[in-house]
Amino acid sequence: MPARTEAASPAGEVAERAAADTPPCHVAIIMDGNGRWAAAHGLPRVAGHRAGAQAVRRTVETAIRHGVSWITLYAFSSENWRRPAGEVLDLTGLLRHYLRNEVRELKGEGVRLRFIGDRDRFEPDIVADLAHAEADTAGNSRLNLTLALSYGGRAEIAAAARTAARAALQGRLDPETIDEASFSGLLSTAAMPDPDLIIRTSGEQRLSNFLLWQSAYAELLFLDVLWPDFGPAHFAEAMAEYARRERRFGARPA
Repeated sequence: MPARTEAASPAGEVAERAAADTPPCHVAIIMDGNGRWAAAHGLPRVAGHRAGAQAVRRTVETAIRHGVSWITLYAFSSENWRRPAGEVLDLTGLLRHYLRNEVRELKGEGVRLRFIGDRDRFEPDIVADLAHAEADTAGNSRLNLTLALSYGGRAEIAAAARTAARAALQGRLDPETIDEASFSGLLSTAAMPDPDLIIRTSGEQRLSNFLLWQSAYAELLFLDVLWPDFGPAHFAEAMAEYARRERRFGARPA
């Protein structure tokens, strides 16, 4: 659903205060709209990706102010490898620049970086930069920032199933003992809480293979704003919308 844009009201102010008091622990964002933003401004697509990287910086700073503990950003999907070679080079080059120029500042702000996805598809220097960024920020806890890179939810679930199958064949795992909790421990997000809120920008209303297992009970919010234009006001409205919702996790209302 799109974010509300009506004028402030007493009820809205209460919701804003509630959002500040009880923010979601984990917010995941599908950052969509870089290409359309560039086209709307008469710019090449890479300019949209660069503007999108600036929106990442704003979002990290805003999440910290709102007291959110975990942020996961869908930065590069497994399907993105099928984009034109020139755009893939632009995206990987931007990732390389981000890793080499932003990690020190993120570390100073108490941000811990994690990466999920098939990192082995990237060039060896990027793989090394990913490992270095994780190790260099491992002691931080102010905000846990996870970037989903070369990531696909179905591939993640299939990989976990293969891990379980190999363990069963080797006699290290009794298939009868596999439950939701143990299977979750085989996913790349095993050390992370499930997302409470998933935001998608650009007006599209689908998950696009993002955190399919983990999003079972997440609140979904679809915003009609292109990712490069996403700012603190949009994040604050998402927090207020989250506070307005009643989460029942499949149970009947009291």
